Amino acid sequence: MITILITGVKHGRPAQRTYNRSMPMNGMRIAFALVALLLWAPAASQTAEPQRSSLPSRELAPAQLLAELLKGGYILYFRHAATDFSQNDERMKSFEDCAHQRNLIDRGRSDARAAAAAIRRLGIPVERVLASPFCRTVETAQLLFGRAEKMQEVRGGPSAPAGSERYTALRRILATPVPAGTNLAVVGHGNPFHNVAGPPYLAEGEAAVIRPLGADFQIVARIPVDRWDALAGAARN
Repeated sequence: MITILITGVKHGRPAQRTYNRSMPMNGMRIAFALVALLLWAPAASQTAEPQRSSLPSRELAPAQLLAELLKGGYILYFRHAATDFSQNDERMKSFEDCAHQRNLIDRGRSDARAAAAAIRRLGIPVERVLASPFCRTVETAQLLFGRAEKMQEVRGGPSAPAGSERYTALRRILATPVPAGTNLAVVGHGNPFHNVAGPPYLAEGEAAVIRPLGADFQIVARIPVDRWDALAGAARN
């Protein structure tokens, strides 16, 4: 520490002030700490795990996608068809209480029937059809495939933070291999899929084609509800 003595006259007597030179050193220490933090932040961001995306890494031609689905071994994850957003599930007493849930609208039913007709014409094999027990998902599954196996593991719910265990069971289903010669259909909701597969959200009625990998899964394609005819066109060519 260096002390500087400044003298003057105050009321006829010498005045003395002492300045402590250690004060600027504290400021320098703070500056060095800020620089170190700025240098560390980019390195830390580079090591952070990138956010997962539910968009396919490459787009398959319709004919190639159809050929894969005909071979089987895939999971078709559908978000339920179009619904009435003026309704909600807040007053529902059970999953069978459709009167107090958000339900399909006529356009949603029409879209599901059209997709079902295209899937049948294409001959895409589907054995099991799992559905969230909500009325809108069960009805969508029945319109698409004529059956629905209600399963809590694919049930909807609020959005959950990344890495949350809320949808672990769904993640396990999407990673479990499916035998060749058939495909598994899952009819669920937007939030669970967004949580396990990443953004962007599936639109109502949209399907994701998933290749299960055992420990993980891969998004191969996304098919909007009105685009099944594109695969039908590929089959005719």
